[in-house]
Amino acid sequence: MTALAVDDMSEPEHEPESPKLEAVPDWLIPPEGGFTASDLDNLPQLPPHTELIDGSLVLVSPQANFHVLTMDLLVSVLRRMAPDDLRVRREMTVTLGRRQRPEPDVLVLRAEGVKGLDQTTYRPEDVVLAIEVVSPDSEERDRKRKPQLYAAAGIPHFWRVENGGGRPVVYVYELDPATSEYFMTGVHRDRLELSVPFGIDIDLTEIDRL
Repeated sequence: MTALAVDDMSEPEHEPESPKLEAVPDWLIPPEGGFTASDLDNLPQLPPHTELIDGSLVLVSPQANFHVLTMDLLVSVLRRMAPDDLRVRREMTVTLGRRQRPEPDVLVLRAEGVKGLDQTTYRPEDVVLAIEVVSPDSEERDRKRKPQLYAAAGIPHFWRVENGGGRPVVYVYELDPATSEYFMTGVHRDRLELSVPFGIDIDLTEIDRL
C-alpha cells in the first residue's frame, strides 16, 4: 500500500476572500444628462465645498495649514482695503454655466451681486477678482482649467497663489478682453502691492505670525 503524503492529509486551502465593495452613494450617480450647476444645491449628502467642473463633481480634500492661513491672510487684508462697493468672500461658488460651478478660494465681487444670507452662488459678471490657492491635489485645476473658465466668463482679475517655502507667492493676471485670456502682470513675493482692481498692499510675510 502506498503511504499518503503529508500534504495529501492537510486541510484544503481556502481562497482569500475578496474585499467587499461598498455601494456607490446615490448622490455620486449622475442623473440622465449629467450633473448641472443647480444640483449642488439639491444633492442632500453632498460634502461641503464640492465644485462642478465640466459637468463632473470635484470633491475637496482636507486642507493643509498653508492653504487655510493664506486664505485667512488674504481675506482679512482685502476686506480692510476694499472700497465700499465691493465685498470679499471665501469658498463660495460662481455659476459660470450649466455645467460649470467652480469655487474660488477667495473672491472679490460687487456689492450688488450679494442678494441675501441664503445665497449659495454668485454670477460671473459680479466677480471682480478670483483667487486660487494651489493645493497638491488640485494643481492641474488651479493652474490651468479654472483660470480658463474664469477668463472665458469675463472675470477681469485672477490671482494664483503658490507655496514658496511656507510663504505665499502670488501670480497676478489680468484679462485681455480681445482674446478672453489672462496675461500675467507680475509675480509677488514677501509683499503684494497693486493699484487694480483697487489699491492693495499686503505683507505676505504676515503668514509667519498667524
